Amino acid sequence: MKYRRILLKLSGEALAGTNGYGINPQVIEQIAQDVGEAYSTGVQIGIVIGGGNIFRGVAASAQGMDRASSDYMGMLATVINALALQDSLEKRQIHTRVQTAITMAEIAEPYIRRKAIRHLEKGRIVIFAGGTGNPYFTTDTAAALRAMEIDADVIMKATKVDGVYDKDPMEHKDAKKYEKLNYIDVLKQGLKIMDSTAISLCMDNKLPIITFNLQKPGNILRVVNGEAIGTIVT
Repeated sequence: MKYRRILLKLSGEALAGTNGYGINPQVIEQIAQDVGEAYSTGVQIGIVIGGGNIFRGVAASAQGMDRASSDYMGMLATVINALALQDSLEKRQIHTRVQTAITMAEIAEPYIRRKAIRHLEKGRIVIFAGGTGNPYFTTDTAAALRAMEIDADVIMKATKVDGVYDKDPMEHKDAKKYEKLNYIDVLKQGLKIMDSTAISLCMDNKLPIITFNLQKPGNILRVVNGEAIGTIVT
């Protein structure tokens, strides 16, 4: 096991599968199975989940909605996804806690850093919902922030492709895959790994990012075991 504690970043779109919207039960079961395999190695796992499969604040803002209001709606969407993932994990007898940056005591714990770390030390998976709790910040930034707060060894960014390319591999057959990048290259080239705020936070705190294909079963375990898949930013 290469890592002691990881922060897994899941996009909301990943939960939709081919549906493009909402939560696909088969997809979330597969994600829970992959997370469970990694969890069985003893690694401590925190998860930040997005809400783009239900509501995208930036998209709504572009159509005229108030940006702060639309971002808060997006944060609520992340809580729905977190509860769905918690349900799938606990069906596998994996103890899980959802902590949200927006207080809603009936369904989730408020985010408290020391409590989150204690859950991880006790072998529980902690799902962080609600983004940072502030508008104008993405769940990528929330992932970087939570990873540093819980002293994670790495951010694992799960995507639809098997790494970072110089151009869209879906549209360009000659796209070149990067095995390793540094933070400055990502910022200079505008590579869409995470937003610039998240990349800058990771650069300032020397937190590596590994981006890999979530759609291939077993990849989370492979990354945890230190296999060279995807792209590492360091």
